Amino acid sequence: MSFTYTLWFAFFGLIIGHLPGAVTGAVLGFIFDNMRYSQRKNATPEAGGFVGPLFTLLGAVAKSDGRVSEQEIAIAERLMTRMNLDTELRKQAVVSFNVGKQPEFDVTRTIAELRKWVGLRRDHAFPVLDVVIETVLAEGNPPPEKMSILRQLAFALRISDMELMALMAMKGYAWNAGSGGPRGGNQHYGSGGGYVPPQRTPQGPDPYAVLGIDRNADERAIKRAYRKLISEHHPDRLGDLPEDMRKRAESRASEINAAYDRIKEQRGFK
Repeated sequence: MSFTYTLWFAFFGLIIGHLPGAVTGAVLGFIFDNMRYSQRKNATPEAGGFVGPLFTLLGAVAKSDGRVSEQEIAIAERLMTRMNLDTELRKQAVVSFNVGKQPEFDVTRTIAELRKWVGLRRDHAFPVLDVVIETVLAEGNPPPEKMSILRQLAFALRISDMELMALMAMKGYAWNAGSGGPRGGNQHYGSGGGYVPPQRTPQGPDPYAVLGIDRNADERAIKRAYRKLISEHHPDRLGDLPEDMRKRAESRASEINAAYDRIKEQRGFK
């Protein structure tokens, strides 16, 4: 949240009315800053504004390990169909995907465009990440190049490592973000120095990982984490985004509910 109005109003208040004026000005400025922040937070992004940068990033993810696989192309094509893109937007998506898969493509600008589109809407950040994760996991345990782009995107969209780990858990993959480098692009390396990719969990999603909580969390912390997640992933918050993204939100909400129910059953609370 920016405090531009707070500072300016306090400054002018100080000039006009000394300390009492500064306090009054700061209060009025804070009200304006808070109103502006709320408007930005609740603003609904343009429905089709994400198509170009999203498919550009998918192309870059697919090519990041040196080759674009049939699975990755199939995922992009299915996504175009599920999003019900019209002829022009589908052409844009194809062109953008091909741009992204050019050798040595720099994803920085594309990620910045997605961040601008998402704005402060965390509920719009999660569907974007969900789509990218699908391409990252297209061939199973992903190489470090793909995870690097995913983490850059998550960092830009203000999604923490813990939240990204939860999204991976919903896909049936266990992943430890580790602490082996700067935030925003580092990977998790094992004790021997080698890259440790997300691993598929045969027993299904870990309910604690899905809720983003420690196994030793108490009942209050569990309930608080559940309420926060189910609010952020509720499909009714997505406005006029494509139906595919709404279905993804419904799927995440279902995973969150299932994880919460499993923990309640294990812990014996209601």
